[in-house]
Amino acid sequence: MSTEIKLGLCQPPEPIYLYVKNAELGGESYLWYHYDIEKDKTIPVHQKGLTGYLSELRLTTKEFKGKDNVKLDIVVRADEIYIIRTGIETNFAKTFLLSASLVQDFSKPLIIAVTAGEENTVFCRLYNAATKTRIYREWNPAADWATIIHDIQSRLTDTCIQPAAHPQDLRVKQVRTLFDYPLDLVKEYLQFQDANSPSQLHISKVDELVRTMCLAWAADKCEHPNYAESSYQKQVVDAVANGTDELAAINAWMQQLATANVGAA
Repeated sequence: MSTEIKLGLCQPPEPIYLYVKNAELGGESYLWYHYDIEKDKTIPVHQKGLTGYLSELRLTTKEFKGKDNVKLDIVVRADEIYIIRTGIETNFAKTFLLSASLVQDFSKPLIIAVTAGEENTVFCRLYNAATKTRIYREWNPAADWATIIHDIQSRLTDTCIQPAAHPQDLRVKQVRTLFDYPLDLVKEYLQFQDANSPSQLHISKVDELVRTMCLAWAADKCEHPNYAESSYQKQVVDAVANGTDELAAINAWMQQLATANVGAA
């Protein structure tokens, strides 16, 4: 994974705020949106899911029409830092909290999705990003929301204070988690290389391990194995060499293969 910092002009590393609303603009419906303050403009986001690592959960008080409104900020690390901001009393916030309360390990990526309800309401659906399985807890209007928020924040803190992993260990862990690749096979590869962890490997061997995990996932995704290999080289290896984040490149490659597979079918 490239860690080189590019010098020169760039966009400031500001978080991207997503707001939740069941609305319509220009004849097209949407469930969340950006807001351009300078242009006083609503920008609909048509994708319904956000994949990333939940890194923080916080309560923010904002004044609206002379009254204080408590907002739930859901901070997600992905290709950028995203902050999903919604009212603490909304159905979206409550369904998110119920589902997130079941997550024990926040070091694994999640998919946070919006889904429409009746009368302009919006609900949250939470998924394990590796397995695509939904994390679901029964609706409970009488839930102790303060305790749920505190428990989630505590687990997030426990995740953050763990000793910093070596970049190569973290790289392999993230890719392995993304594909739910068997840990035993990673250990077997390390033993074959006379190593106990990816941090003990030469970078070329880590590249080889990442490639193996990616192509193992792609094995049943397209009819011709050569296509998966050639597209991996172009969309992942070459993209990373040009400065693209590896996980972002892999996700784009996965989507491309899935689209190609649907087209072939």
